[in-house]
Amino acid sequence: MAELVVGPLVSMVKEKASSYLLDQYRVMEGMEEQRKILERQLPAILDIIQDAEEKGSFRPGVAAWLKDLKAVAYEANDVFDEFKYEALLRDAKKKGHHRRKFGMEVVRARNSIVFRYRMGRKLRRIVQTIEVLVTHMNTFGFRQQQQAPPSNQWRKTDPIMVDSDKNIVRRSRNEEMLKITRILLKEASNMDLMVLPIVGMGGLGKTTFAQLIYNDPAIEKHFELRRWCCVSDDFDVSTIASNICQINKKGREKALKELQSIISGKRYLIVLDDVWNRDVDKWGKLKTCLKRGGKGSAVLTTTRDAEVARIMTMGVPEAHNIEKLSDEHLKEIVLSRAFSLQNLNSNEVDVIVDGIVHRCAGSPLAAKAFGSMLSTKTHMNEWKDILAKSDICNERTGILPILKLSFDDLPSHMKQCFAFCAIFPKDYEIDVEVLIQLWMAHDFIPVQEDNHPETVGAEIFEELTWRSFFQDVKHRFPIANKRRLSLRKRTICKIHDLMHDIALSVMGKECTTIVDKPSMKKLLPNPTRHIFLSIYSATLLDDFLKKQSTTLQTFLCPDFYDYIDIPKYTSLRALHIPARTYLPGQVQHLRYLDLSETWWLKQLPEDISIMYNLQTLNVSYCINLHQLPRDMKYMASLRHLYTNGCESLTCMPPGLGQMTSLQTLTYFVVGASLDCSTIGELRDLNLGGELELSGLENVTEALATAASLENKEKLTHLYLKWNDDACEKPDCHNKEVLDALKPNRWLELLRIESYKGTSLPSWTTDLSLLKHLTVLHLIGCMLCEEFPQFCHFKALQSLYLEKLYKLRNLCSDVASMPFPALKELQLHDLESLERWVAIEGKEDELTFPVLEEVDIENCPKLTSLPEAPKLKVIRLDEGKAQLSLEIVKSKHMSSLSKLELSICDAQATAQIDLNRESSLSELSLSGCDFFFSSPSQTIFGVWEWFEQLVDLSIQNCNVLIYWPEQVFQSLVSLKKLWIGSCNKLIGPTQISSCDNLVTLPNLPPSLRELRIQSCQELCSMSGQLDALETLYINDCRLKIREPKSWKYAIPWFRDRVR
Repeated sequence: MAELVVGPLVSMVKEKASSYLLDQYRVMEGMEEQRKILERQLPAILDIIQDAEEKGSFRPGVAAWLKDLKAVAYEANDVFDEFKYEALLRDAKKKGHHRRKFGMEVVRARNSIVFRYRMGRKLRRIVQTIEVLVTHMNTFGFRQQQQAPPSNQWRKTDPIMVDSDKNIVRRSRNEEMLKITRILLKEASNMDLMVLPIVGMGGLGKTTFAQLIYNDPAIEKHFELRRWCCVSDDFDVSTIASNICQINKKGREKALKELQSIISGKRYLIVLDDVWNRDVDKWGKLKTCLKRGGKGSAVLTTTRDAEVARIMTMGVPEAHNIEKLSDEHLKEIVLSRAFSLQNLNSNEVDVIVDGIVHRCAGSPLAAKAFGSMLSTKTHMNEWKDILAKSDICNERTGILPILKLSFDDLPSHMKQCFAFCAIFPKDYEIDVEVLIQLWMAHDFIPVQEDNHPETVGAEIFEELTWRSFFQDVKHRFPIANKRRLSLRKRTICKIHDLMHDIALSVMGKECTTIVDKPSMKKLLPNPTRHIFLSIYSATLLDDFLKKQSTTLQTFLCPDFYDYIDIPKYTSLRALHIPARTYLPGQVQHLRYLDLSETWWLKQLPEDISIMYNLQTLNVSYCINLHQLPRDMKYMASLRHLYTNGCESLTCMPPGLGQMTSLQTLTYFVVGASLDCSTIGELRDLNLGGELELSGLENVTEALATAASLENKEKLTHLYLKWNDDACEKPDCHNKEVLDALKPNRWLELLRIESYKGTSLPSWTTDLSLLKHLTVLHLIGCMLCEEFPQFCHFKALQSLYLEKLYKLRNLCSDVASMPFPALKELQLHDLESLERWVAIEGKEDELTFPVLEEVDIENCPKLTSLPEAPKLKVIRLDEGKAQLSLEIVKSKHMSSLSKLELSICDAQATAQIDLNRESSLSELSLSGCDFFFSSPSQTIFGVWEWFEQLVDLSIQNCNVLIYWPEQVFQSLVSLKKLWIGSCNKLIGPTQISSCDNLVTLPNLPPSLRELRIQSCQELCSMSGQLDALETLYINDCRLKIREPKSWKYAIPWFRDRVR
């Protein structure tokens, strides 16, 4: 089926042959006749291409003709891209780029006479081949067919309709859900480990069913730890372990030990989705590790293979065979998606829909695909045509015929866009912004005069999602090493494995995905056009790349750190690889280049500035990069420049304002040198997304005004930063600069850091301007005395205030509905903050209606918390115990799930109501002596609150000498206990650097894991040790008998106890 993408490729060549750019710079001078022939012949081919593609599936001669057509179309595509590059080169020469020393060699190499001769030969060969193909075409008797333009009906849909599919499935599978939930909550509770496979043919909704169970509130409450892992074809035990542990690839060697540590003693639920492995030994190795969990742990798996289910089943008589969805519910899905059909006879609709439902064979995925197809049709005959073309699903074919029909129904450019996704591994999380940029790099997105390609690409993605080609669309921050990599969330998605099979069948051998060493060894010597590599194996990869032709167009290999001969691949359009490889300008077709997170990269080669076709350049988090190419201003095609995280950059290259195609610029540092771009260069750039402006101490009011941020309505996330060590300037200068940097009214995030003014400009208090603001960060504005009324921002969800030394309150008066949307509040180093509301006596009227999380550090004058009925998490760090004492005796203790207190006050005492209840599951105490010392010794009664406490950490508490037995007995749910740096402690468990510890008292009966480290005096233990499942002891003289309950910890135990 690889020929199915020939039509869009030929159409692409036709558009390029008529490009105005070629005429403007006369790059095809002397080749006018060949160009005219192509302009006549290509439309003729496009008239019959749809019929030819349909016949190619069953007529070998037509299939061979299509194969030859595709080959010459690729060749013609490269040739016309060469013409385009020549035009861009002449444009850059006209602007003066050729005067650069490195550019002279390029210009000489592209002498116009030599270029005309060389390109003339290539074009004549292409024209001759196409003329022969057209002659053959006329003998096949193809019919002219015009593909109907795609309907726009899908754009009028409500995204809630997609969610309704899941609601329908939830209702239809309610009995099955209750059955599985009962097994996990009841039957599994008496077992060490249960493994329950869910088995059924592809498209029946096994993953959706598992998600519904995984997210069930009763399941969430019952299991201490839940993890979801997509397995797919590659059952690599260390990879699965690292995914469960949520660690990066560098930690895979330690992944199995880490897995044992994470699950040890915990009652967990792990879902292994889409398992294909029949290797008993591999499963046995993983199962051995999984047995380290607490009693009642369970593994839920999904698979299409009954034999895989049989191998993995454990603790239950048999796997659960998922039921087919009833016709009633399938019909509901079809109609909910095909809702746009109007004025049709209801009886006719029922007959057709019933026929379609019959063909779905119980599959919700097939029903969604059918319904999405029908939603684009506006006539009854079109519905009847779909019914006539569709086949009934069966056990042999599954629902692939329906999905294939859904693919065939796509407009030709969408077929090409989706088929390209075969490059990604199954279950891969695709960044949608990157995907659209890759589509652009290959010219898959049709040109629309009134729309940017990014906009058209987003519409293509939305329609493909509506048609169920993409699923699991989510918005989240990209995170590495526990820190956010951007100011805004990214959209990610996945492809259902059956849809992925469709894409693979279309791309054939043009696409190669390498995710493990076995697949590397199976690589065929056939050249490919698109490669995705997610492992590093230099020897195998070098051998494989040597077999590739110059036709390679996509190479995505973020983990490869060896040298690759990039100039060889003259057709390359997209490249993601660390920058150790030399990147010369001869890679003239390159449109997408990702060098992100290359820490050793200090300077980009100047040759990059002659990549005139480059549209996307990503150097984000190249932390040592200190300079960009000086001549970047000549890169006229560049649209997206990702520089966030490049904190070593000292300035931006001159003339950046000439790059008028630029739409994304994530980090702009204002240099002090005259040979840099000023912030005024941003004036004519239509930037969107996020922008961080650093070095604002080097900006004047005039240049700030020239930047024209207020007119950049696509800019949603703005970060304004002055350097801490900058020389102070007059207060009026700072305010004038910030005032001139007024953003647009659509801003969602604003972060201002190290601002040196005494007051903020008026736009920061303009509620009509900032009505869409959801996140506000003010950091290090130490001289500022005037602040906005934070409680009046109606859309604000996250507020972070740090080092605002003159801030006294958050609002001057209680608004009618203060902080209506605020969910997260962080207050750090606010030494003057003394109350929430300026007017004394009004604080009782203040309510945070939806606040969930509060983080307060070093706010010494703040002594109370306002009303927050949904508060779940409090983190507090203070020197003198004030606010902490109020929290402990407040009603918040009955609703909190997590409390972290760090208090250095050794003199504080607490008055605590012993009759209060607490819902805490996590408690972390650093210092907090008042929890363990009281003149009346009644303080220990507070521990009776914590019947639900699972995780307890105690650090730096020097008044803790003895741990009374009754304290242990009250902590009936405790699973994890950490005690460190309590240097006077003589009593209990999991202790780090407690030098005086001699012996341990009786342990709480619920405790499953004990960790002891660096307790030199500990030489014996007492208590019921048989309750423990894992024991970690290091650097102690302890000798101990191994209870039977430790059978899974013995190997590690023997290695570590000494």
